[in-house]
Formats: sequence, C-alpha cells, structure tokens
Amino acid sequence: MIKEQIFEKIILLLNQRIEFARQAINSAKESRDNETKSSVGDKYETSRTLMQMEVEKNRVQLTKTEMLKSELLKINLRQKLKSVEFGSLVITTQNNYFILSAIGKIDIENQSYFCISLASPIGKLLHTKKVGDSFSFQGNDIEITEII
Repeated sequence: MIKEQIFEKIILLLNQRIEFARQAINSAKESRDNETKSSVGDKYETSRTLMQMEVEKNRVQLTKTEMLKSELLKINLRQKLKSVEFGSLVITTQNNYFILSAIGKIDIENQSYFCISLASPIGKLLHTKKVGDSFSFQGNDIEITEII
C-alpha cells in the first residue's frame, strides 16, 4: 500500500536525522572537552561556549525529531478517512499530499508526495474536505480525487 511505503520512507528519513543530530552532539562535546586552555583565556572560553551552543542546538533538533517520530508512530495507517485530517494521504488533480508534518517531498515509484502539516496554507485549505470537493490555491482550481 502506497501510504505505508511513504510512511516507511519518512520514518527512515527521521531516523537518519536523529542519528545525524546524535553524531553532531557527540562531535561538539568532544571538541568542547578537548579544547586546550591557551594563554589567552577569553579565546578558550569563547570556543567552549560556541561548542556548548552547538551541543544545545543539536539537542533541540534531536528532541523535536524524536517527538515528531513518536507522534507519527501513533497514526493508524489503515484507518479509512472520509475527510482530510492528520494522517490523510490526499490525492488531488494537481499534487498528492500526506498530512503529517512539514517534512517535504517524498518520491515513491516515480510519483511525488508532499508531506505537509495542517497548519500550512494548503493544509488549511484541505482540512475537513472530502473526495469530490474543490478548492482554489495560487490561482489553480484543484479537486480532491481520493483520500487514503
């Protein structure tokens, strides 16, 4: 089922982001901890502070990505949805949208799927619409042909 294929690719992408953030945290910690105190104390403190800021930035990114993954794993991919809501795969006459989070474009079998949030401009327009409903976005008339 295409919805599961897209979802698996998203989870793989999130796992890669999590691993990258962990590696960046460890690298910044090592750099910070290995910084030798030079004769100029301010340079040493500035370098350590910058490395600590890098650690914190990557911790925030790691936490956000882990929370997103946890939230996505709660979705019932087999649930039949009658209207567009969180977890919907929406096929339209223009593009395909997976309503999850602003993850970006995922390509499966030569087809593009845009992973967007309900808070995005197109997500707000799609929310609660049903198959056969039409809406206008950026001057284009778009019809929902399927909700998976």
